[in-house]
Amino acid sequence: MGILRATSENILKAAESLRSGNIVAFPTETVYGLGADAFNPQAVAKVFAIKERPEFNPLILHINSIEQLKLVADCINPFFEKIINSFWPGPLTVVIPKKKIVPDIVTAGHQTVAVRMPSNRVALELIQKLGNPIAAPSANIFGRLSPTTAGHVEDQLGNRIEIILDDGPSEVGVESTIIELTDEKVFLLRHGGIPVEEVEAIVGEKIEQKISEENPNAPGQLKTHYSPSKPMMFIDELGEKDLSGKKLGGLFKTGITTDYNFTSAKILSKNSDPHEAAANLFIFLHEFEHEDIDMILCERIDDSGLWQAIMDRLEKGVSNFRT
Repeated sequence: MGILRATSENILKAAESLRSGNIVAFPTETVYGLGADAFNPQAVAKVFAIKERPEFNPLILHINSIEQLKLVADCINPFFEKIINSFWPGPLTVVIPKKKIVPDIVTAGHQTVAVRMPSNRVALELIQKLGNPIAAPSANIFGRLSPTTAGHVEDQLGNRIEIILDDGPSEVGVESTIIELTDEKVFLLRHGGIPVEEVEAIVGEKIEQKISEENPNAPGQLKTHYSPSKPMMFIDELGEKDLSGKKLGGLFKTGITTDYNFTSAKILSKNSDPHEAAANLFIFLHEFEHEDIDMILCERIDDSGLWQAIMDRLEKGVSNFRT
């Protein structure tokens, strides 16, 4: 079937396909997801195979109600209810103790599960029509650029899945922020669509970042990720690298800051708007992949708030090309 406009009729088709054990790509406000019925382990296994994702890397459960949350997980952290009441629906994922109903393949064997309630109306309707949570990572080949349009999904996975629901470009443009809630503490696992400072305002203290690259209990913690197919480097790491004869793409925060002769230059936000920049990030990197350039030079972003999520994606994309 390929790309289908996200009408109610086509959302129902997608839900029926999920119910039959198939995999569907669907929009969220962050990026497009590659979804399976979370309670069908065989279907979830297909997600890992289609995406070429290592099975030690857990998936996120997407829910559409507090009732579904209570079905899959529990949490006694004193800040839990205040946090989800403040940020759901929206781009915040919580990692909390799971219940037995959640298959181990979803959590990579961990006794915690990553859960979020998206704000995208298509995602919420799809979950409602399925009647179960949807287990979904981003709808791309593992380690490659995340998709923020249906076309991005088709470019990478079009011959591997039947249905891609199209709801236009993702509003946020970077993945969700992920926090872990233990009995008493809150930890940051991944920067994302909710600035960590906003969560800290709820908690009343700085949140420590915890990195679990060897045995992650949530997505997005690996050092190398979100990489374009063309080499990408930070401008301040070039050193004496010879770029003569290279066709260069340049990615900048608010304006071009170097005198390299760029074949293509893109500015994330001329107005220094982090929301505009986040929405543009993966779109621009996907565009570079299809342009006649040899490598991408990007500006390092040292800033707070949502800019930290953008820098996180750049850092992980660059890591794949460091020697």
